[in-house]
Order: sequence, then structure tokens, then C-alpha cells
Amino acid sequence: EVQLVESGGGLVQAGGSLRLSCAASGATFGAYAIGWFRQAPGKEREGVSWTSSSDNSAYYADSVKGRFTISSDNAKKTVYLQMNSLKPEDTGVYYCVLRSGNYRGVQYIHMGPRFWEYWGQGTQVTVSS
Repeated sequence: EVQLVESGGGLVQAGGSLRLSCAASGATFGAYAIGWFRQAPGKEREGVSWTSSSDNSAYYADSVKGRFTISSDNAKKTVYLQMNSLKPEDTGVYYCVLRSGNYRGVQYIHMGPRFWEYWGQGTQVTVSS
């Protein structure tokens, strides 16, 4: 069983930055896709960004393009989300997600919530205006 442990959430003023981390452990697997969803109060979960260990391709939601950057350390099975120029609408619980498998060109693949095998517990991000 894979465990995903997120860290790095917190409270920040609009325009500020946060860096989220997620470490995967508990099972042996090869290639995988890993990334982030978020859920604001009263709203559905939204895919934010993900990347593939196979080719380091990356997807970004339109709402975060140019502000968020996803990166990963495949040796450590850890993914990071650098969030800059944060806005109040970025507030929510951020969940790390992972699915084992060889995926390439993930920016072209729709990866809705049902696609992902494993979910972390979530970390709260609050952006004040």
C-alpha cells in the first residue's frame, strides 16, 4: 500500500508564496504519475498540476499557469508544488495524488479524480486578502 504524506501548507497573504511537498512510500513501483488536486469549501475537487516520472511532462490547470511550478525528485519519490503570487481563490485543501504506470505527455491526458489510485490526507492552504 502506498502512503502519501503532504507538508508545507499554511496561511499566507495574497501575493505570497508557499511550497508544498509530498513524499510517497510503502510500496515498490516503477514509473508513476504524481500531482496535486485541491478542494475549496463547497466546491468539487479540482486538478491543479501533475507530472510523470517517465518523461517529466507536466499539466497545469489554467487557473495556476504561470504561478505554480511542479517538480519532482524521482529517486526520493517526492513531488513539490511551488506556489507563487497566491490569490484568495487558491485557498483550499491540497491533496497529493499518485498512480503507478508509464505515462507520457501528461499535459494532454485528462486525469480526473477517478484516475488516481492513491490520495494523501491533504494539507490546508489559506490565502488571506
